Amino acid sequence: MHYFTAHLAGTGGLLKVTPEDFVVEELPAYPPSGEGSHLFLTVEKRGITTQEMVRRIARELGISPDDIGTAGQKDRQAVARQMVSVPALDPLRASNLKLEGVEVLNAARHQNKLRTGHLRGNRFTITLRGVTDGAEARARAILDVLCASWLPNRFGAQRFGMHGDNAAAGRALLRGERRESDRFRRRFLISAFQSLLFNRYLEQRIADGALHRVIEGDVLQRTQTGGIFVAVPRDAAYNQVQLEMRQIVPTGPMFGNKMYRTGDGTAAQTREAAILEAEGIDGALFDPLGKLATGTRRPLLVRIEGTSARQSDDALVISFALPSGSYATVLLEEVMKPDAPLKHPGDS
Repeated sequence: MHYFTAHLAGTGGLLKVTPEDFVVEELPAYPPSGEGSHLFLTVEKRGITTQEMVRRIARELGISPDDIGTAGQKDRQAVARQMVSVPALDPLRASNLKLEGVEVLNAARHQNKLRTGHLRGNRFTITLRGVTDGAEARARAILDVLCASWLPNRFGAQRFGMHGDNAAAGRALLRGERRESDRFRRRFLISAFQSLLFNRYLEQRIADGALHRVIEGDVLQRTQTGGIFVAVPRDAAYNQVQLEMRQIVPTGPMFGNKMYRTGDGTAAQTREAAILEAEGIDGALFDPLGKLATGTRRPLLVRIEGTSARQSDDALVISFALPSGSYATVLLEEVMKPDAPLKHPGDS
């Protein structure tokens, strides 16, 4: 793993000694309107996955888990405050739910069911225990660099399963060396392999000192609107200034049959082709998968907001906010500098 802040010493420490050491709060994409046939519940869960929370709420309300909407999945070993939607059949009962591991904090009506991705980001308050002396100063120095340069947007180790073998299984599926009848499981494993390929592309950009440099043929994303376009030579100097001002960021490949492509015959295309070649994969293998692997672009860099660090004895409390889809453990790895990627058995 190539740490972007490898030149700065880490804090060390242990993560998630207790669920209360990892507090995450969803930042919703929009507030509930106050009227409609659905009820948006702000809930706090402890020690259970989001899926288990949904099952418990459904069982208590006598509805199907499919009737409940969530914007994102949250770890088991954490205190998580997130929003779920339920049909507003019995608002009083729903708004006063208190189940094992689940408590409703607030309720409001809305017209539509909550959908995956209806999320602006997440705010984290994390306690690291057993950190080194001077950990606060070390953490602040690292956070300052990452706030200025933005965070490399790699997928965290939990994306690849408890044993880290999901990507290998996805690769075997893609190559026809493994069969999987369950469609959800197939999509999940293929997605893990796509994520591994993205991480390798990102790691190579970091290793080459090219994370903050526009490469000819790059697919660039506008940070305000999300629009994407291909870098061409005539705009190279202008695009580089835009990147330095964080008006745009380079994207990396989530390979698939409808992925937005780099410029033909460009340096960026060569880089992406090399990632597939190293795995012995022909990009055409994604084509027959259809909706199982449409592919997309993922920004190589994301903004960090609201950072703070405070040390008391050997405990360090760090707070920050990240966009939806980015991993807190990736930032924590930069801060802690562990010998291996952070993994949390039992997390969702």
